Amino acid sequence: MTPEEWTAVRLSLLVATTATLASLPFGVAVAWLLARRQFWGKSLLDTLVHLPLILPPVVTGYLLLISFGKRGPIGAFLDQAFGIVFSFRWTGAALACAVMGFPLLVRAIRLSIEAVDVRLESAAGTLGANPFWVFITVTLPLCLPGVIAGAILCFAKSMGEFGATITFVSNIPGETQTLPSLIYTLTQVPGGDAGAMRLTLVSIAISMLALLGSELLARRIGAHRIAA
Repeated sequence: MTPEEWTAVRLSLLVATTATLASLPFGVAVAWLLARRQFWGKSLLDTLVHLPLILPPVVTGYLLLISFGKRGPIGAFLDQAFGIVFSFRWTGAALACAVMGFPLLVRAIRLSIEAVDVRLESAAGTLGANPFWVFITVTLPLCLPGVIAGAILCFAKSMGEFGATITFVSNIPGETQTLPSLIYTLTQVPGGDAGAMRLTLVSIAISMLALLGSELLARRIGAHRIAA
């Protein structure tokens, strides 16, 4: 592989990992709200969470651009107040990937939380545990396989995200050019088919390793739970 290809691989791993880790706490919180609480606007929140799955990725990327760009309301505030810039930066690519992968993350965790017997949570509450401690000691350990599954889905989605990323942060080599962007670039130039095929195989290998790792980890957690 060429240095340019290695750079794209490393950048994709960085972007996908950052997007997943940044999304995880918010995903757990939103999934718990949707699974365990009734409140006004719940349907609206559920719709907003899943909207990136329905919208064309380019539309999502454009919305991020006009919101988090330097001239956008959120982007201008972050730039002036904290010096944080997302547009045309790798951090912007991570933001776009996090937005696109968030629905998959939330859905997997929500289904896992809903599968937890509420009587176990109620029993912990009657013993004096506050709701936060009940979640940490009872709900979270029981839904951990779903959390892992959601994180892997978010990571895989981030590794393959193209439309929202290229719209929001463009295709800058060494800064925002991820694996999908470089594969697309290579398919547009003469003699680039070999490089595109190499990167395609790398993408497949990374995705398979991630899925295998999540399966093994989920089995280990399940075995540990049974033994306990």
